Amino acid sequence: MRDATDCQAAFEAGEVTLVAEDETEEPAPAPDAPATAAAPAEGEIDFGDDSGNWANDGECDDPRFGGGLESHLLADATDCRTAYEAGEVTFAPQESADAGVTDGEIDFGDDSGNWANDGECDDPRFGGALTSHELADATDCRNAYEAGEVTYTPAGEADTQTGATDGEIDFGDDSGSFANDGECDDPRFGGALTSHELADATDCQAAYEAGDVTYSGETGTDTGGEISIDDIDFGDDSGTWANDGECDDPRFGGGLTSHELADATDCRNAYEAGEVTFSGETGAAGGDPIVIDGIDFGDDSGTYSLDNECDDPRFTGSGVGVALDDHLMADATDCSTAYEDGTVTLDENQGSGESIVVDDIDFGDDSGNWANDGECDDPRFTGSGVGVALDDHLMADATDCSTAYEDGTVTLEGDAGSDEDFRINFGDDSSASANDGVCDDPRFQGRGGASELRNANLMADATDCRAAYDAGTVTYNP
Repeated sequence: MRDATDCQAAFEAGEVTLVAEDETEEPAPAPDAPATAAAPAEGEIDFGDDSGNWANDGECDDPRFGGGLESHLLADATDCRTAYEAGEVTFAPQESADAGVTDGEIDFGDDSGNWANDGECDDPRFGGALTSHELADATDCRNAYEAGEVTYTPAGEADTQTGATDGEIDFGDDSGSFANDGECDDPRFGGALTSHELADATDCQAAYEAGDVTYSGETGTDTGGEISIDDIDFGDDSGTWANDGECDDPRFGGGLTSHELADATDCRNAYEAGEVTFSGETGAAGGDPIVIDGIDFGDDSGTYSLDNECDDPRFTGSGVGVALDDHLMADATDCSTAYEDGTVTLDENQGSGESIVVDDIDFGDDSGNWANDGECDDPRFTGSGVGVALDDHLMADATDCSTAYEDGTVTLEGDAGSDEDFRINFGDDSSASANDGVCDDPRFQGRGGASELRNANLMADATDCRAAYDAGTVTYNP
């Protein structure tokens, strides 16, 4: 009652007839059937189906026919039926219980392990190193066993000698951020990242087999003495400014408390290059205000503090980076250092909301994002001192424009800013692709632009596009 389609078709075609069960003749015994007992009729054997992992491989793995896989009981029908009909196997309802380990008694399992099919047997019953791969690395272990490269020890009977051996170590997997970088970061082998315990398998297994590391079985967290690379948990790369070539973790002197344990690649590279040192404590991004010559510089709570550029909009000079309103009294170290070096001076008009007026021209203030960059971006002005005319810098780039006006490099056009004069609003840096060195705004094309332009980046990649436009590597096509 398991071959319905074939039998119904043959029955309806008149090719077969139904024989009552009590009329069924006993078939001849299989050639290899024991002399002491008649072989069961083929019709009495339920061969099952082909749901086993090793079904249809030309070998009968059902233990009722002497096969070696318990998981293939009633699950290797085609192979076992073929072998049975050819007289190559005999049928016994119970698997043989002969003493000793033979290929026919080993259940290799399946290939569900992370390292299955990599050419190495990781099942600890065959001397492999991963307990998670017991019964889960079938192809590799079966091939190695049949080639005589490994021997089989039943589970629970493995060598329990003191000290870790390769066969007793679970190296884990490669889920760590620094997996497959050629260095073992698992702290059980002296690595520096607690987050990589059981998560840097390939690197650590290779280092262990090469004799470069030893296995302790415990997280290596030396808390005293001199700090070495192996004692530092660099964390991961979850910080906004991770992978930008600068270490922002305050434990290494970086300026962003939000990047503690979140700028691992940059800080690890800088540490190994000797460019930073490890303090083990968060640097005070805020802290007490810095006061020099009666000037309250504030603290270092700004996002761009401690980058060696003064971004406080109250200051002007060559030491200024980009004046940012949100860095008012929030870039103390950079600005106080630049002040003492004489590269910035305090302009009381900056950041105060007071307008700069020259020759009855109200230049406004320096509230624009690109104020104090040495270029006049107010669209009311024209001349060689103009950078890129920006609508949102109307009366918001006072220092740059007033300086250029007094130098004679810009002039005021009375109705500029309200007519159709050419000017570009670059927007902001809200795109996910901002600050990657490529202009992704679809209004710009050229070798400095992205190959794939998306509307989602419209007016959202200002820094990259402005730089590319200024460099002449893109053109503006609104």
